[in-house]
Amino acid sequence: MKEYKVVELKLGFRNRVQNFEDLLNQYAREGWNLKEVPSGWNSVVFERDKNR
Repeated sequence: MKEYKVVELKLGFRNRVQNFEDLLNQYAREGWNLKEVPSGWNSVVFERDKNR
């Protein structure tokens, strides 16, 4: 079974790409995989196995 997490992005204006990379790496360390980045970059959807 999968579980999902939707995260609203608050990256600021400076270092936007670096902040996004840091966010992705943080969730990857917790076992989350990036599932989708909806258009507009206002949120991202992560997925992971619930019984891990």
